[in-house]
Amino acid sequence: MVGLLGILVVLSVGAAFKAAQTVVIPLMIAWLLSYVCGPVVNYLVRKKIPLGVAVFVVLVLVLFVCYLGGIFLSGRIRAVLAESPRYLNQLNLIYQDAISNLNLPPDILTEVDWVQKLGPKVAAMSGSLAVFMASFAGNLLLVLIFLVFMLVGKPYFKYKVERAFPADQASQFAQITTSISKQIGQYLVVKVAISGTTGVLVWLALTLLKVEFALTWGALAFFLNFIPSIGSILASIPPILLAIVQFYPSAWMPVVTAIVLLLIQMVMGNVLEPKIMGESLNLSPVVILLSLVFFGWLWGIVGALLSVPIAATIKIFCENIEGLKPISILMGSGKACMKEMQAE
Repeated sequence: MVGLLGILVVLSVGAAFKAAQTVVIPLMIAWLLSYVCGPVVNYLVRKKIPLGVAVFVVLVLVLFVCYLGGIFLSGRIRAVLAESPRYLNQLNLIYQDAISNLNLPPDILTEVDWVQKLGPKVAAMSGSLAVFMASFAGNLLLVLIFLVFMLVGKPYFKYKVERAFPADQASQFAQITTSISKQIGQYLVVKVAISGTTGVLVWLALTLLKVEFALTWGALAFFLNFIPSIGSILASIPPILLAIVQFYPSAWMPVVTAIVLLLIQMVMGNVLEPKIMGESLNLSPVVILLSLVFFGWLWGIVGALLSVPIAATIKIFCENIEGLKPISILMGSGKACMKEMQAE
């Protein structure tokens, strides 16, 4: 009965969050950013820099990074759209060769002009890009507003705790919150660093293989690397398909491209990331899948990208609160538990 009630509560909260996603998504992004930007603000305040100036400096840095990101994404998408007619003509050639080589009866496969079929859809994407950039700017403004309020209150939080609770409880509460903030901040920084390294390696590898738009596929690998396993697969599909079209009729280059991308994703995702983050922060595949489905249903692509960081944040919260530690253990991959039991 209690479990059923819990499921109903989660679904009800999810429905409310889905209805209010235009506000909740910027709020969640600002909340995650606050764990990265908060230590910087606290450091500047400890160096006797006024709080307002410290928050302003951090906001300018965040805005500058987002501005560069927006310009970069817009330029990459426009470059791909500009070259799309050439690839559609090449796709026509591949399709015609496939029909002639298969020697199928004419009533099974009909000839398709891919330029006429997909050309208008590609052209429509240019208009969609302008809408996307306007939406991006509006959401960024909301994120910055939320982030200001979160950062302004961070340096005074520990003093409020000391006043609100007795000394022993205040000390314990401060240790828990400090540990949570530190772990979440470290997780997010390391995750961004690993995703960035993955994107750079993909870009360099595709550049050496002379696959076009290597920088675009590196950026795609960076963003989708926030979704473990599934994200790396999704990030590898576009450059492999492009290599098939670009190097046709050669089959070796697409195969080499697939092998290289697979090696990069395996090394980064299965070797380097667990060593840097530690086994304790690894999430169970079931938890990753459920969070991906749940947050993807809530907020679409943005929800899918935020799903694993949010799930990891929840796990860190549970890990630092005594009564919720069993939940943290169940959310983990179990590898650390197996090693501990084998060592006993």
